Amino acid sequence: MQDPNQHPPQHPKFKPPKRNNSFMYVLIFALILTIIYYATGPKNVNEDTALTEIPISQLVQEYRDGQYSAIEVKNSKIYATNNEQKEFLAYRPEGESIKDLGLNEQGNPTPITIISTEASAFWLNVLSSWLPIILFIALIIFMAKQLGKGANSAFSFGKSQAKVYSKNGKHKTTFKDVAGMEESKDDLVEVVDFLKHPKKYTKIGAKIPRGVLLVGAPGTGKTLLARAVAGEAGVPFFSISGSEFVEMFVGVGASRVRDLFQKAKKNAPCIIFIDEIDAVGRQRGFGMGGGHDEREQTLNQILTEMDGFENETNVIVMAATNRPDVLDAALMRPGRFDRRVIIDMPNLVDREAILKVHARNKPLDKSVDLKSVAKQTPGFSGADIENLINEAAILAAKNNRNKIMHSDLEASIEKVGLGPEKKSRRLSDEEKKITAYHEVGHALVGKLLPGCDPVHKVSIISRGMALGVTWFLPEEDKHLKSVSKFKDELCSLLGGYMSEKLTFGEVTTGASSDLQRATEIARSMVMDYGMSEDLGPVIFGQKSMARFLGADLGSKPNYSEEVAAKIDNAVSKILTDAQEKTENLLIKNKALLKEIAESLLKKEVLDKKEFDSFFPKEKTKKK
Repeated sequence: MQDPNQHPPQHPKFKPPKRNNSFMYVLIFALILTIIYYATGPKNVNEDTALTEIPISQLVQEYRDGQYSAIEVKNSKIYATNNEQKEFLAYRPEGESIKDLGLNEQGNPTPITIISTEASAFWLNVLSSWLPIILFIALIIFMAKQLGKGANSAFSFGKSQAKVYSKNGKHKTTFKDVAGMEESKDDLVEVVDFLKHPKKYTKIGAKIPRGVLLVGAPGTGKTLLARAVAGEAGVPFFSISGSEFVEMFVGVGASRVRDLFQKAKKNAPCIIFIDEIDAVGRQRGFGMGGGHDEREQTLNQILTEMDGFENETNVIVMAATNRPDVLDAALMRPGRFDRRVIIDMPNLVDREAILKVHARNKPLDKSVDLKSVAKQTPGFSGADIENLINEAAILAAKNNRNKIMHSDLEASIEKVGLGPEKKSRRLSDEEKKITAYHEVGHALVGKLLPGCDPVHKVSIISRGMALGVTWFLPEEDKHLKSVSKFKDELCSLLGGYMSEKLTFGEVTTGASSDLQRATEIARSMVMDYGMSEDLGPVIFGQKSMARFLGADLGSKPNYSEEVAAKIDNAVSKILTDAQEKTENLLIKNKALLKEIAESLLKKEVLDKKEFDSFFPKEKTKKK
């Protein structure tokens, strides 16, 4: 898998748009002027109304009598403060100066201050007159720009939203960054070679597949593998999700498809990658939304564009999905997505390699055994393993350690696979005892039957929604299951149910999920795998292609009511036989059941070594 710290480089031609802040500057400047105006103008008016106004002649006479301690002259206004610190206001007659009034007598101790505010008054008058006009013009400019942006966005609505990754990026992804998937990488070697040396193939008339469909479960690395193909070939990589084509307006998706393929042809050789193509590539003809809905138009445009590729056009379309069964048949025909690459869940060797990739930039303690961790993670995808390593790093940092210990990885496996511990969920002594006997019932039956996987851990500490956990781990990866293995697993699932019934005389709701799982397995044995002795090798029921819509629309079972009754009887017989077999095993080993359960109540957790210590070698794995 790819290094988690590795980020795809941006296309060198891409530059972030420059924002025009001129309107913001104008608005801030106008706001400052407004504050200054209202801070200086109205304040003086309010102060003047609070003063006592006297005639100018009285002010001059009292000045001569020495009744004032200070006089301040501002244009036509004269402010006088008497010896008792009272302020008075008088207005100077127009055209008369201070000298004409006699306020500058020699020998008079009263100080006179003259303040000229004619210039500031002029600008305040200008501001009061022009400020509303300036703000109105700025508002019109702002609205015009917004309308222009709206028009541009309307014209760009049908443009492709694909992300472009440059071929010259420093940190491009290659096959070295993809752990495991050796067979899948081998299937894509020809694609890489064609993009590098197209003339070698065209000279002899060979045509490389125009479309490559990557099929695999979620988290297996389909997107990463497609990016590695582009990195190996050294070509641009256009990445887009299938859901980004579909909008509420009809025709937008088709327009974006056309724009995407036009850009790709201009940058050929390159790769177009459509993730989750089932969002637009689902089978047509179910009548959902008619024949002209947006999704079908987008699909039709993709088919048309892929047909329009010429032999000289070095553009390869790659797509990924985890639901190939719902794709339209037209997508799968030769000339379109005619090459299918299956990406399986990683096996033991692949899991170890993926662990090494994600542990490259993390300090590991010497006690860490990645091979042992890989053995404990069957069924984990690449994304699950990345999450596992990250959870271990978080746990180590939480405990103030500088390195990741092996115990951190084991705790992370349990957290990712079984759920976090619920230490706050307090069980009563009675509930804890029932849970202990229930879990030991699972583990004991699984230990005594050869078809069950080895018991890895038994715990009565709550995890997720479960009050207790019995963890079985296979010794090796298995791809086929036999009838005997299914029957032994059914016995193990019923072990908790029967253990409660034999020990306490009744059952609780804790066995509901086990019974549900057992019923599903028994019904699959009869209907999907033809493992019923009474009904024979017949597959019952037909899978509707509309199942992805959430229901089997218009589908009917391919069997009669009489056969349905026989199916129910066959399922019931399988479960009844498993119940009887489980009951006999627990009755024969009732003392051992009690011994292990009491030990589990004391320790709360039994690991594989502690659990196996209860079994002499001659008693294990006997029917």
